[in-house]
Amino acid sequence: MGYHLRKIAFYLAALWAAVTLNFVIPRLLPGNPVDILMAKLQQRGGSVDPAARQAYETLLGTGGRESFVREYFAYLGNLARGDLGVSVSAFPAKVSDVIGDSLPWTVVLVGLATLISFVLGVGLGALVGWKRGTWLDSLVPATTMLSAVPYFWLALILVALLSSGLGWFPLNGGYDVVLDPGWSPEFLGSALYHGTLPALTIVLSSVGGWLLGMRNMMVSAMSEDYVLTARAKGLTGSRVMVRYAARNAVLPSVAGFAISLGFVVSGSIVTEQVFSYPGIGSKLLQAVQNNDYALMQGIFLVITIAVLGANLLVDLLYGLIDARTRDRSTVS
Repeated sequence: MGYHLRKIAFYLAALWAAVTLNFVIPRLLPGNPVDILMAKLQQRGGSVDPAARQAYETLLGTGGRESFVREYFAYLGNLARGDLGVSVSAFPAKVSDVIGDSLPWTVVLVGLATLISFVLGVGLGALVGWKRGTWLDSLVPATTMLSAVPYFWLALILVALLSSGLGWFPLNGGYDVVLDPGWSPEFLGSALYHGTLPALTIVLSSVGGWLLGMRNMMVSAMSEDYVLTARAKGLTGSRVMVRYAARNAVLPSVAGFAISLGFVVSGSIVTEQVFSYPGIGSKLLQAVQNNDYALMQGIFLVITIAVLGANLLVDLLYGLIDARTRDRSTVS
């Protein structure tokens, strides 16, 4: 129990530190979101008097007469009430609404792509490690090369070949604009069709890391005593590979996968920009370009909670699975 309480306390402190940085860092950027909003209103032919400007400063929680410390505690109070503020780039929409509209797109796209790349990489890595020294070893440099290719360049190549050249996939967007978003088969099919190429980009760029890591762990596990004992018992090669070697070799990859799930909500800004995909990454870039403090803070907060939650889950699971982890923590 003491081990779990210490872990939870540590991550609560980390969450407070992340929330504080989340408040400070956007305010170090040049520019003022109120000035950007005023410029937008003036472009539409409106006039802004000092009283209206002060009202917008109060609404956005920045640039007013309040001190930096007061703004910070007001931010914490709003956060405790679940109020993430109003977005400047999507004014007058609330930040929670903007995130709620874009987050599902990213979670489905990046989440499924991460799962597919993990299963494919671990499966191929186990097979390559088991049959090392054969032609299957050529998969390692091939997939590693794809991982080394710049992300945006790989995305542009796939767009040029599969979309512009062959016309197999649409060039951009998350769905056909003539359809109304919903749970209809037509919309779901369109979303799946538009998301295939971005997902393929993510899978190709990340599968090499999983394959290489699993392959190395398999080679190491095959020299362990329990694998040699299983072989001496006369068990079939497939059973030794799956039940003994791969079962133990996959543990580090499972931990890495759990942590990588925390970064799913951050999306892929490059992929979403290349494919004009309506995910959280494009909203984050839009918020930075418009000095949208509230939206930046809201997106960073969601990413922080997801990453810390994934790390906490891994730590707690390791404490349950491996008693040595708790023992080392108790001794220290």
